[in-house]
Amino acid sequence: MNDFLFSILSWINSWVGSWGWSMVVFTIMIRLVLTPLDVKSRVSMRKTTKLQPMQAALQKKYANDKEKLNQKMAELYKKEHINPLSSCLPLLLTWPILIAVFAAMRMVANKELLIQLSQLLNGEAITMEPWLWIKNLWMPDNLFSPAYPNLNTLRQISTAEWVTWFNSLESVPALLKDLDLTAASFEGNQLMNTVQAIETALINGNPEYAHAIAVNGGWTFNLLITQFSLPNVPNGYLLLPILSAVSQIVMTKVMGGQQQSGQSGSDTAATTGKFMTYFFPLFSLWICLGYSSAFALYWVAGNLVSMGQTFAINKYLDNKDKQAAAVAGEGTIK
Repeated sequence: MNDFLFSILSWINSWVGSWGWSMVVFTIMIRLVLTPLDVKSRVSMRKTTKLQPMQAALQKKYANDKEKLNQKMAELYKKEHINPLSSCLPLLLTWPILIAVFAAMRMVANKELLIQLSQLLNGEAITMEPWLWIKNLWMPDNLFSPAYPNLNTLRQISTAEWVTWFNSLESVPALLKDLDLTAASFEGNQLMNTVQAIETALINGNPEYAHAIAVNGGWTFNLLITQFSLPNVPNGYLLLPILSAVSQIVMTKVMGGQQQSGQSGSDTAATTGKFMTYFFPLFSLWICLGYSSAFALYWVAGNLVSMGQTFAINKYLDNKDKQAAAVAGEGTIK
């Protein structure tokens, strides 16, 4: 699955010529594929909403008999041809797709980061992947992250990718000659030490790189559990992580409001709704702070496209309901 998505991304990029805009196009494609399920989910929510008076009556009548209540609720859903799980299908599919997309984008980012590393080690001009305000799409959109590959991002690269990179080198760069590297240097517990040694050699042998990732004096912020330092060449301005959290809040409220309107208003549903309202924005902020701007861009674009789809689908269903009501009204008059 990861390789398949990676090939699609590469194909889009071959046409678009920009990884950043390729991510946006890819996101739109994913959302379009999920549109039929979204429509089905919204229809199910609306049907369930119309049943609320009957659900409330059943809950009142069988308040002391949970087993009977569940039986009657199941009979009601069957009679009205409603599948309660159909409204959850988009969410159930979104997470596996999100994980697969994350892995595919991680493959792209790691490949490009290792290319940039080779350029730095050989004293060549580094080929960045800019997008709007972001200097390097493969690094986090973060004031506290340098535009150049650093220890934090290089450590996220897997052993297999490091070994493939090392074996592809025509010759070991001069900056790494003293390290006596072999493919085994990137395996097991040695990997972290090897990556640390490579960055140290790069800092000592490449003044441009050393300056870019060095901390800008006076711009260090100590918090209770961590520390943030502003590098001389920051990669971005935190816009994508902030947009990811804000858009997630809006989307969670839109989606959560619809789901709750289609439920019976139980305490469990209300608690779950509150948890989602706070958890997903914080989770999106955290993950977009630490991972590549490419993934953060996918997350933000996905939220925006999803919100647009929600409003469009609701408009479409509203029009259908009005037409059905008009037809029913004409039949009653006759």
